[in-house]
Amino acid sequence: QVHLVESGGGLVQPGGSLRLSCAVSGTFFSIGFMGWYRQAPGKQRELVARISSGDVTNYGDFVKGRFAISRDNPQSTVYLQMNSLQPDDSAVYYCKAEDILTMDRGAPHQADYWGQGTQVTVSS
Repeated sequence: QVHLVESGGGLVQPGGSLRLSCAVSGTFFSIGFMGWYRQAPGKQRELVARISSGDVTNYGDFVKGRFAISRDNPQSTVYLQMNSLQPDDSAVYYCKAEDILTMDRGAPHQADYWGQGTQVTVSS
């Protein structure tokens, strides 16, 4: 089985920084994009940032240079460094790993997996 374990959320003051981590564990052969999405109360889940195994990145428009995503392929871990955080950044942040290739009863199986979410609160 594949599991995503997130860490690094918490409470931070406006203008502060946080670093989120997400590690993929289990038995698998490859991972496509890894990334972070967020969902605030009453809003849809939105892309924060995602990164391929070859370091191709996509960012949400609201990031505006404040966040940086990185990836450690041997450790199957993705990081999100968030700087200049503002109250509007408060949300549950979810890790997503796309196109994870596993074997299911002898046949290749590809699927996306989500973490359980970590709360980020920006408040004075």
